[in-house]
This record gives sequence, structure tokens and C-alpha cells, in this order.
Amino acid sequence: MSRIGNKPVSVPSGIEVSIEASFLRVKGPKGELTVPFEAEYVSFSQEGELVTVTRANDAKAARARHGLYRSLLANAIEGVEKGYSKSLEIRGVGYRGALKGSGVEFQLGYSHPILFDLPEGITLEFDKKETSFFTISGISKQLVGQVAANIRALRKPEPYKGKGIRYTDEHVVRKAGKSAAK
Repeated sequence: MSRIGNKPVSVPSGIEVSIEASFLRVKGPKGELTVPFEAEYVSFSQEGELVTVTRANDAKAARARHGLYRSLLANAIEGVEKGYSKSLEIRGVGYRGALKGSGVEFQLGYSHPILFDLPEGITLEFDKKETSFFTISGISKQLVGQVAANIRALRKPEPYKGKGIRYTDEHVVRKAGKSAAK
């Protein structure tokens, strides 16, 4: 039995959830998201300010998706109400980033600048005081996380000096360098 799937999702005021044949449409002050689901495994019902998820049967596939679709709905509601954001930082001498049109240009120690196009619905802002810190924000939790991971993959933090792009709350384990020969 899924403990997460059995919890009803509360819909705050100002958020509108409509249940279609194979997707949920969530509208809020920050935008609109659609959450596709497989109708043969789960069904949704709305009573007032609560949306409940019920699975069709006790098959393994239905049990696996029960908590998944409840979490996806809760994430969509939170996204259109508050939004999501990830903070990253660039470390290294000469490493920097700058907004260029609809994308970002990074200088990460390569022989050329790297242009990264931001997908629709994602915004990137550099810190006003310290340009090595930036925040990625949007209404889709999955898209914000994927864009942050793609930017981090441009130059992962290396273990000797810690240079690269990292999440602000990430701890990079440092290695000792070469020791002097005796």
C-alpha cells in the first residue's frame, strides 16, 4: 500500500485543477502545467479542495504509479503557486558566465566559450554582487532540475582544486595532490 499515494492533495485558493481523460491541467498565478497520467492504472477525483488518487487494481504496475502520480500532481500545484529554483556557483580563475540573448555564455577554461540555450519557461539570474553565483527558476520541478544538471555537466567540479560549476549546497570532497618525492 502506498502511503504517499493515499494522502489527498490539497488545492490552495487561486489554483485550478481540471481532470481530463489522460492528463491533469493545473493553473495558477505563475502559469499552467499539464501532468499526463496513465488512466488504466490510476484515476483522480476532486471533492472541494482535495484531489485524491485511486489505483485501478493491485497489480504491480498500478501500485508503482500510485504514489508517482500523486507526487507529480503535488509538485505541479506547488510549481504554479510558488515556483522552483536551484542555486549554482562557478569556481575557478577566469571562469564566468553572462546572459546573451535567450541563453547564457560560459567561460569555463576551455579554448572557446560555451553557449547554453535556456528552454522556454526557465529563467536564469546572476547575483548582483557576486557574478559567480546564479539561480535557475521556473514552474516545472523536473525542468528546473534538468537544466541545472545540464549546466553543471558543462564543467563538473574537479577534486583537486574544486574548480567548476557546483550547486551552492554541494560539498566537493577534495583530494591531496602529489606529495614530494623523498
